[in-house]
Amino acid sequence: MGAAGDWKELVVTYEAPDRLSRRAGERRRAELGEFLKARRAQLSPGDFGMPPGSRRRTPGLRREEVALLAGVGVTWYTWLEQGRQINASTQVIDAVARTLRLDRAEREHLYRLAEATPLRTECSRLAIPDAIREIVYSLDPLPASVINSRYDSLMSNDASEELFWDWHTMPCIHKNTLWCCITEPNARAQLVEYESQVRYMVARLRSAYGRHVGDPDWEEDIRRLASLSREFADLWARHEVADPEPRALTYLHPVAGPLRLVLNELNIPDLPEARIAVYTPADDDTRARMPLTRRAPARASLS
Repeated sequence: MGAAGDWKELVVTYEAPDRLSRRAGERRRAELGEFLKARRAQLSPGDFGMPPGSRRRTPGLRREEVALLAGVGVTWYTWLEQGRQINASTQVIDAVARTLRLDRAEREHLYRLAEATPLRTECSRLAIPDAIREIVYSLDPLPASVINSRYDSLMSNDASEELFWDWHTMPCIHKNTLWCCITEPNARAQLVEYESQVRYMVARLRSAYGRHVGDPDWEEDIRRLASLSREFADLWARHEVADPEPRALTYLHPVAGPLRLVLNELNIPDLPEARIAVYTPADDDTRARMPLTRRAPARASLS
């Protein structure tokens, strides 16, 4: 240990958490802008049947052309590329992704940078015991999945994957039941009891939140979804809570037609934050038409 006077030269500095968060947000938005510019530069007006127009200083589409093709405001898109702090709905982000012709990996990257996906926390990545996986798979042909208290989808059997195969207008990147309901533009048209179902799901989320108040991952997830969806923000502000209960719903499947289903949840003792969600036919007509939801002949049961 040196002399007492040596300590006068020791200066410790740190950044407050809120400042670190702001800097991270600024870097994320700057990365988002650079990514959009790079993808825009790979396209040309001719790719969309548009005349090349006047001489261009840089290759690719202009910002105003992207905005026009995506159906968004030029000022809004310019601010997005400039890294300004703005909110964007998933429908708008989807429109930009389609216009820039992003593949799945690029679209997922865009969503992450735009904070339009749930956080992937340890809770959502926890290992599902083999015994639980076998139970879920053995429930086929009943659609079944394992979800956690934030509605992250941890695993699903084939019947569940195929039942909701056509739910999204674009490939799903959320892997979260609540996010998939609120951010999918066609959800209201496919789920007859949409308003009551989503209200119940938000109330269930609020109940689980009581065990995670102040948890940074939970707080960030809620902030993201509230910034994307005014509907969620309004429901969240009601502070409604709900207990688990069987839920009847009507899903308008594009091939099988209206399916009346009952959703039940089964607790998993070894995973207190997770549950098995199982859909069962509510009537004989639905039971008879469930095979129409399969994309391939059902696999033979193991003897």
